[in-house]
Amino acid sequence: GSSQHVLPATEALDVLPALEQQMSVYRADSELSLMNARAHAAPTRVESRFFGLLCHARSICRQTSRGFDPTSGPLVQLWRRCRAAGRIPVQDEIDVCLKTVGIDHVKFDEAAQTVAFDRPGVQLDVGGIGKGFALDRAAAILSQKGIADALLYGGLSSLLAFGRHDRNDGWPVGIGNPLFTGQRLGTVLLRDVAMSTSGSNIQYFRHGGRRYGHILDPLTGWPVESMLSVTVLAPTAAQADALSTAFFVMGVENARRCCDNLERVGAILIPFPEKGKRVRPVVVGVPEELLLWDKDQVVVSAP
Repeated sequence: GSSQHVLPATEALDVLPALEQQMSVYRADSELSLMNARAHAAPTRVESRFFGLLCHARSICRQTSRGFDPTSGPLVQLWRRCRAAGRIPVQDEIDVCLKTVGIDHVKFDEAAQTVAFDRPGVQLDVGGIGKGFALDRAAAILSQKGIADALLYGGLSSLLAFGRHDRNDGWPVGIGNPLFTGQRLGTVLLRDVAMSTSGSNIQYFRHGGRRYGHILDPLTGWPVESMLSVTVLAPTAAQADALSTAFFVMGVENARRCCDNLERVGAILIPFPEKGKRVRPVVVGVPEELLLWDKDQVVVSAP
């Protein structure tokens, strides 16, 4: 019955505040913030699991040609400050940030488990992968406790599913419509897989008659224009989290190529539709029998 699931689930959630204390850039005393403050002066030692996460972030950064880059914090902060002031950054401000953005500014010493920056101003931020990492940790605790069926949510954008739900061969989860957030474009059946979605219509701001999204291209420092949303299915929630951001930044063709090269990764890429047209998802590596689309909203083209 459900009662036996209550204890392990709370124990699994107990790991989350500790991870927050480790990984939050919003806390001056988190392990990540302390490392960011020191690593340009000297190599800084990091707890081993956290070091593993940073290495994982680096490898996804490389696989995606920096579509996902865990050093893009200075750009994010610049846009946040400008948005609060009701303006758009000028190119000079962006160029200053770009001097410290790029994973190559970070030196990893795997033997000593230390991280060092090659100049002041470099920062690591695991916001785009940390939520998934926390879900993976919680899921590991649940399976150690013998829980065979679960769906874990990390906010609205990250999910991890294992086992089955009722008589289904997995967990049916809605794919949101990025233009009309109350509607579902369709349903995907998740089984022993993580899912993450990037890009929603909610997180953008208007300035001078234009809309600016909240996902920045780490190479240019400007918001990405071409995509509506990207949903990624991957073996771990950390990987799904980072890849959904990367694929959003990379655009349909580059994301498709990258996705084809990754083991057990699938993507549902939704570019901006033409005015007044229905959305046309581009599905890569997700078996058709796991997807059910709402034909009124979606044009499903043959691959």
